[in-house]
Amino acid sequence: ADVMWAKKIWRILDLRQKKNFPLYYPTKQIGDRMSLIDVILGEIESGTVNAYSADVGDDMTVMITQADIDKKFGAGADTIQVPDANGQLQTQIIQNERTTSEVKQYIVQEVWYFDKKLSALKVRILGLCPIRVSQNPQTGDTERRKVFWIYYPDFRITFANHEAYNPYNDAQKISYDDLFLQRRFSSYIIAESNVYDNRQVTDYEQGRAALLESDRIKNSIFNMEQDLWEY
Repeated sequence: ADVMWAKKIWRILDLRQKKNFPLYYPTKQIGDRMSLIDVILGEIESGTVNAYSADVGDDMTVMITQADIDKKFGAGADTIQVPDANGQLQTQIIQNERTTSEVKQYIVQEVWYFDKKLSALKVRILGLCPIRVSQNPQTGDTERRKVFWIYYPDFRITFANHEAYNPYNDAQKISYDDLFLQRRFSSYIIAESNVYDNRQVTDYEQGRAALLESDRIKNSIFNMEQDLWEY
């Protein structure tokens, strides 16, 4: 009842940007330090929370199984042909491991809203979608694939109990939940809720124009709050 205005936003969080390194590293667990994707997968494997299919949209209504997640990471049995001592091709089965370091981006789904009781513009993160960036072994092309969606509030306790690396001060630890709530990451907007089937910015703008449109959406949210005040 206190929300007088709201707008849903989708943004890309690229782990290859320096500011986002605490979310990507370590690629292998060091002591109790784990990357964000390893924390998420560990919680999903525990069976206490659900993950949702990214193939049917971002509404987070269709659950995905652990086997499907492993398949999207390219894990599982694979059949290859290898020559024997006589030069004859023999069928060999190999087991592919899940490579979590291939998650290079996240889609962040959030809602910005104005709370009239607090007279303040607030943001609430709704979901995260890891994006696997890998190379197709047959064509050599780089592929980007959405793995799954998670409902952020279901993971808040887990994120609050896992520390992210603070590059500025080893004595001051921060949790993954603090990192997100304090907006300690770099990202850019790719879509806002709209009448055109929630189309993305790249559906109608390209290149530099798409970046300018992303900034326009960000500024429109900021200006909405400022325009409510009279001086």
